[in-house]
Amino acid sequence: MRRMMTGNQAVVEAAVRAGCRFFSGYPITPVSDLMEYMARRLAQVGGVFIQMEDELGAITAAIGASWAGKKSMTATSGPGFSLMQEGIGYAAMTETPVVVVDSQRGGPSTGQPTMPSQGDVLQARYGSHGDYPIAVLAPSDIQEVYDLTIKAFNIAEALRTPVVLLMDAFMSHMAEPVSEGEYEILERKVHPPGPVERPYEPGEDLVPPFPVFGRGNLVSVTGLTHDEKGVPRPEDNRVHATLIRRLFGKFERRKDLLEDVRTMGDGRRLVIAYGMMGRLAEALVDRGYRLLRPRVLWPAPTGPLKREMAEADVVYVVEMNIGKYSLVVKRVAEELGIEVHSISILGGRIPTPSELEAMME
Repeated sequence: MRRMMTGNQAVVEAAVRAGCRFFSGYPITPVSDLMEYMARRLAQVGGVFIQMEDELGAITAAIGASWAGKKSMTATSGPGFSLMQEGIGYAAMTETPVVVVDSQRGGPSTGQPTMPSQGDVLQARYGSHGDYPIAVLAPSDIQEVYDLTIKAFNIAEALRTPVVLLMDAFMSHMAEPVSEGEYEILERKVHPPGPVERPYEPGEDLVPPFPVFGRGNLVSVTGLTHDEKGVPRPEDNRVHATLIRRLFGKFERRKDLLEDVRTMGDGRRLVIAYGMMGRLAEALVDRGYRLLRPRVLWPAPTGPLKREMAEADVVYVVEMNIGKYSLVVKRVAEELGIEVHSISILGGRIPTPSELEAMME
């Protein structure tokens, strides 16, 4: 079945389809209507919606709901996303599945509330302190908003991790036909009811089964460095190193989920773009360019980047910021001796394909 949806509606419908039954949020442009639509949809499927006092409350409530056994999410934009960073780091350390939607707008500060941006791309990866992995997804059209929202929940459940879906202000409100086909929906691996002696003991995939509140698992949940029993061990360097390496290791083992790029064309001039800019850059393929469009930005797809850049004479990275993801591309390109040009689109206006091509000359 195909039906018209805005980006915000596609997030909600896909989240409900993926099994989301809890949403906590706080109104902010451009996702206030996402929150309103989610309130209606969750009421129809027996879920719970809570409007919190601020974004700090929103992320922590979503974390709590996840520990109660429910797939949960929240949504915000730049200023609220900044406030959520401590909670995102806590979710990474406690291995809490939760999905965070960030519909980016021009910043810094309150900036351009109704205009699109990609200024949060590095914050999504490095916004909280310390060493932690995180998955960050970037759709380029409304069908991909739907598809990647489901993928975000699948990654969160498979890896016990927070996942960020990066949209932008235009994508939140533009409408396109969406096909709601067949999707694989992953469920979290949980401990059976009753006491659990070693709740953080991982399996072969390095992901421990999830203990659920209310089932007698009696697990300690702490943001402190902890051992496999959940006991805080913040001064034990070996425990800390083992824990952090395992958090990164479980990502390394699921490249089947996390390495997701789209390529188009076969020209020697390679364009790397994501989100709304990836959509724009598709028009350049008919003009002799080749396009690499990451749908999962983090972990960075270094393998595909190397392969595609090795076949290029020149590389352009197009993004709606001062040049952020281009730093990642340039780091990979240094090994190959490839020239990389950062094309920055600022101010919220999206250029035409001809204007974009002129920027590359």
